[in-house]
Amino acid sequence: MASQFGSMLTRLGNLSTSDHASVVSINLFVALLCGCIVIGHLLEENRWVNESITALVIGVCTGVVILLTSGGRSSHLLVFSEDLFFIYLLPPIIFNAGFQVKKKQFFRNFITIMLFGAVGTLISCGIITSGVMQFFSKLDIGSFDIGDYLAIGAIFSATDSVCTLQVLNQDETPLLYSLVFGEGVVNDAASVVLFNAIQSFDLTHTNLRIALQFIGNFFYLFFTSTMLGVVAGLLSAYIIKTLYFGRHSTDREVALMMLMAYLSYILAELFYLSGILTVFFCGIVMSHYTWHNVTESSRVTTKHAFATLSFVAEIFIFLYVGMDALDIEKWRFVSNTPGTSVAVSSILIGLVLVGRAAFVFPLSFLSNLARKTPTEKITFRQQVIIWWAGLMRGAVSMALAYNQFARSGHTQLRSNAIMITSTITVVLFSTVVFGLMTQPLIRFLLPHSKNTTSMVYSDSSTPKSFAVPLLESAQNSDADMGGNGFPRPSSLRMLLTTPSRSVHHYWRKFDDAIMRPMFGGRGFVPFVPGSPTERSAPQ
Repeated sequence: MASQFGSMLTRLGNLSTSDHASVVSINLFVALLCGCIVIGHLLEENRWVNESITALVIGVCTGVVILLTSGGRSSHLLVFSEDLFFIYLLPPIIFNAGFQVKKKQFFRNFITIMLFGAVGTLISCGIITSGVMQFFSKLDIGSFDIGDYLAIGAIFSATDSVCTLQVLNQDETPLLYSLVFGEGVVNDAASVVLFNAIQSFDLTHTNLRIALQFIGNFFYLFFTSTMLGVVAGLLSAYIIKTLYFGRHSTDREVALMMLMAYLSYILAELFYLSGILTVFFCGIVMSHYTWHNVTESSRVTTKHAFATLSFVAEIFIFLYVGMDALDIEKWRFVSNTPGTSVAVSSILIGLVLVGRAAFVFPLSFLSNLARKTPTEKITFRQQVIIWWAGLMRGAVSMALAYNQFARSGHTQLRSNAIMITSTITVVLFSTVVFGLMTQPLIRFLLPHSKNTTSMVYSDSSTPKSFAVPLLESAQNSDADMGGNGFPRPSSLRMLLTTPSRSVHHYWRKFDDAIMRPMFGGRGFVPFVPGSPTERSAPQ
């Protein structure tokens, strides 16, 4: 009995020690987050450094300190986990992006965004896969099957939409921001869907039927993920409009919006869909319908709450990646052959450059064929910026690499360790080098972008006001349709010659007649004591 009691005390003591260590780690991490925010504020006016690079550098420096103090045993406070990234950190970032995106710009360029995000991802994945199959066979890094090569293609086709938010300004370069950011979100979703499809198919014996099934599954996941996000957003709008939570508690309104958004993401993951696409379109629908159905105080609260959660998650991710970059366990596997690791990283960076150029310039040419006026066309200088700004690789690539080449955060094979360390190298190099050069490149290639681009592509739907419908106000759209030489579409010919304006016109009629009376929105919420009312005209 005494020995059992002593054993129990020992276990409790070990548990207490473990809990204390976790508390210490969390305290240090929160302190580092605060430090990143303070330093980021001090560097706000710097034309080279953005918040993501600041957090990444602080993470690496912290990892060096921890590595030295622990005697080379560890370099991080927390172990990188793809589950932590995909389940907790990514959803608020993508949802807030959809919630605050300039919808008029996004949907005006929707076809181009889908070309870049979906078709471009497939092209990039194909080029990277072909490249690694060609070059890796000449290096001594172990054996990979066709599934591994395709997974590498999907991993390094994933751009870093988080870092894009930091390096492009939505007000100064709205067209570029809309294209690069919209493509980044769709690209992240496409890369994850592609990666999951690769893992679920037996690609050792491929034929035409399997290839068609693979492509069909890819587009099926795209469509169903988007529709799930739209349905979740509409459901939240209908519930809040019908029940008027604000009469009794604005907290319930805010809580319901947050939980419905997160529920859409979790449901997508539960049914093996793309949670990124789902929560992004849920954010767009909520900003168009649900947000206008809540009380004024809830609008202010949700706007800042979503932005704050996204901001903290972004810093957390880059701090996390910076620390894990120096994980000594992985680097021990490649310490005997550093030249091989450098060669693999160099090959991957080169393939990322080529793979992105292979779809940005040709697809931009195709997109320009459908744009009628010179001001709508994507110039060559803008194409260069789109190509460059999408070269950054980030936490999505890291998470997919861990999923494919690690087990519970650990690597046991030399080939897997080489791929993990090479992924870390590519992420660090692309984020720091390409990220540092993006803003100066924009200023060099588009010196008057703040004036000319804002004038040509002006968009009243600023994320700060949120007081706009999905595709601009009805008055403005009617003026655009009826004036300036653009008659209202009345035939199939008009739909083919001016598709953007035609779709816009028919969407406005459908939205005003059916959607907003049913789901609410600006100007369509009946007055009930304690219910939301529209007190301001569109900005």
